[in-house]
Amino acid sequence: MQTVRPTHKNNPVTPLARLAFVAILLAAFSPLAGTGFSQSSRDQPHAQKATPPEEKTDINSASIDQLMKVPGMTRTWAARIIRFRPYRAKNDLLDRGVVTNEIYDRIKDYIIAHRAK
Repeated sequence: MQTVRPTHKNNPVTPLARLAFVAILLAAFSPLAGTGFSQSSRDQPHAQKATPPEEKTDINSASIDQLMKVPGMTRTWAARIIRFRPYRAKNDLLDRGVVTNEIYDRIKDYIIAHRAK
């Protein structure tokens, strides 16, 4: 029994057609390479003036605009901080699952939690 090997004559897709297809795909998707599909634009840190560490933002009383001045803060995280108030200490953000470790590490030097009197 003789084995018949397919040749490019029997194959409807030639190597040149495959090469052209790959080149078209690369050209079509290369502008999207640096756009960052993992985060939506609303979760990107807002470019406002950073609060110096000496002026810590109180997470129990700050407005969303005041929280947005904290470096590394996003509107989504600021809204979560406001939603789950009050806090006894700033590490409550981690203990209660309000923010992730990564976000907490970014903002911990710029926030404080004053207790209500």
